Amino acid sequence: MRPYYDHAGITIYHGDYAEVLPEIRPLVDAICTDPPYGETSLAWDRWQSGWPSIALKCLIPTGSMWCFGSMRMFLQNVAEFGGWQFAQDIVWEKHNGSSFHADRFKRVHEHALHFYPKSSVWGEIYSQPQFTMDATKRTSRRKQRPAHT
Repeated sequence: MRPYYDHAGITIYHGDYAEVLPEIRPLVDAICTDPPYGETSLAWDRWQSGWPSIALKCLIPTGSMWCFGSMRMFLQNVAEFGGWQFAQDIVWEKHNGSSFHADRFKRVHEHALHFYPKSSVWGEIYSQPQFTMDATKRTSRRKQRPAHT
């Protein structure tokens, strides 16, 4: 398998997971993926059952994965992420949005979820309470009712 990019210790592969992942395991530090969601009638949009467990086998012990998707995609396929532990998420705001359906709102965001293997050292990091010193304590004040005259 020839890398798409390989320079200064960074190697990027681009291709079908079924062809790429078996060739490179277990060398992967991080996986960033945007799999087909399986939410449309388009031929290319088919959920590829089993890919999360194959990806898990490719990671080094300290590796992790960022996966883009929709809430529907993650909820419909939650069992496939059985070997993974959810760490955190971000929302990618898409200014123009996209939609393949006339019966839904235009998608103006995607979720990006961060996972790590359940057996990973990441569990030690995410199981500990996190503290920041930049938080400012705020007080909420209710507005006073205007005095009746």
